[in-house]
Amino acid sequence: MPRTKNNANGSECNSNIVEQNPSIKGGMKSEVQDEVLSRLKKIEGQVRGVQKMIQDCRSCGDILTQLTAIKAAVNRVGFTMLACHLAEQIEKDLRDGKNVKNSLSEFMAAFKKFS
Repeated sequence: MPRTKNNANGSECNSNIVEQNPSIKGGMKSEVQDEVLSRLKKIEGQVRGVQKMIQDCRSCGDILTQLTAIKAAVNRVGFTMLACHLAEQIEKDLRDGKNVKNSLSEFMAAFKKFS
């Protein structure tokens, strides 16, 4: 059974390497992958909705409300990906006998790019 860790959002990230479990794509558990893809499809629908709102000359306030929701949804996906990235890096370092501090430094660089 693959070991998993919950991130701050309650999403589950795989901490095993892809070769150890073929059901994992890119180190991400298939359930997490499905959740992320579902969220991205919803975001896509929200963006199309905003495009229609602009075409229909809806109020800027209503559009801003929708853009705020889109931004929050994208951030949730990003935090899920950051948690998975950290779990993958730490697992790789532990497997390779490397210092985990390197993973944390690399993670902080990724976090700065995201935020």
